[in-house]
Amino acid sequence: MTYHRITSIDDRYFKPFHQLLQTIFPPEEVLEYELWREPIQDPAIYVYAALDGEEVVGATEYRYYKELRVAMTDFTIIGKASMGIGRFLMRNREQHLEQIMKDSGTVSLGMFAEIYDPYRAGIHSFGGVSPMNPIVRREVLSHMGYKRLELTYVHPSWDHEGAAVSELDLCFLPQNEELSELPALLIVSFLTGYYEALPNKPEAWHAMIEQLKTKETVKLAPL
Repeated sequence: MTYHRITSIDDRYFKPFHQLLQTIFPPEEVLEYELWREPIQDPAIYVYAALDGEEVVGATEYRYYKELRVAMTDFTIIGKASMGIGRFLMRNREQHLEQIMKDSGTVSLGMFAEIYDPYRAGIHSFGGVSPMNPIVRREVLSHMGYKRLELTYVHPSWDHEGAAVSELDLCFLPQNEELSELPALLIVSFLTGYYEALPNKPEAWHAMIEQLKTKETVKLAPL
C-alpha cells in the first residue's frame, strides 16, 4: 500500500476518498465536497489515503498543535477487512507525527480523538465494513491506550446545520500511560481551536465549554 497525502480536491484520489467518507460515516459527520476546498489546503491538516494500486482503501486525517503539544486524529477509515489497513495507517501516522514533533522541538502530551459510544449511537452500519463497527473500533482504540474524558460531550455537526452531536466521547491517548487527568483549560483551548471552522455551534456546545472553564482538571477514565 501507498501512503498518499491529499492537499486539494482536484487530486484524482479526492473524489474516491470523499465517497469512502460518505459510505462509512453518517451524513452529519461528513463535510460537503466543495467545503473541503480550503481546509484541505491548510498545511497543518494532514489528510492521507491508503492506496492499494489506484484504489482508495482507507484514509486518515490528523493534526498537531505544537503550542498545546497535543495531536488530534479526526478519523481513521478502513475500507476493506483483512488487509492490515488500520495498522498501516496507524504506523505511518505515528512516524509522521514523530517527525513533526522533532521538527517543532516539542514532545507531545498525547492525542485526542472522538470515539463513538455504540450504546448511545444506536445502529450505524458504517458502510457494512466490519472493522468500522462502533463496538469493534472502540475496543481497538481502548487496546491502543485511549481513555475517555469524564465530561458530557457534544460537538457541532459537520454538515453546518449547527446540531449537537452527542453520540461520541472525547478521548485522549496519553504519552504517559500513568496520566490520570488533563487540565480543563487545555481541553477548552483545543476544542475552541478545533471547531473554529464551524461558526454555527449549538448552545449545548457553548454550555459545555463554559462548564469546562469552571474546572481545574478532567479525569481520564477507562474506555
